[in-house]
Amino acid sequence: MKLKVTVNQIPYEVEVEVDETPAGLPPVNIGGGAGGAAPVTTSSSASANAVTAPLAGSVRKILVEQGQSVAAGDVVAVLEAMKMETEITTAKAGVVGNILVKVGAAVQGGDPIIEINPA
Repeated sequence: MKLKVTVNQIPYEVEVEVDETPAGLPPVNIGGGAGGAAPVTTSSSASANAVTAPLAGSVRKILVEQGQSVAAGDVVAVLEAMKMETEITTAKAGVVGNILVKVGAAVQGGDPIIEINPA
């Protein structure tokens, strides 16, 4: 199969051999398939007041203590995934209840991290 490829505004003709044998594996759908991010489902053990992990990673920092008051948007924890740090914020104001993970713990997307009780 011949293809025309342009790299840095320079056109090239490339001949490629294509293996027509089916691999036998189903297609992989990345990112939900609808053009948006895949929804994060919460764990069945997460309460309605829990701040959950938006992605899989390890807990790098816990920035709050039990009993501390927090406002909506406050950073309560930091996750690390693939050498990148992600700040985890609370969606609503309240008082920190249980801290459900320890620094260094591995979490999956949707896992509860911290419970925020109404003030």
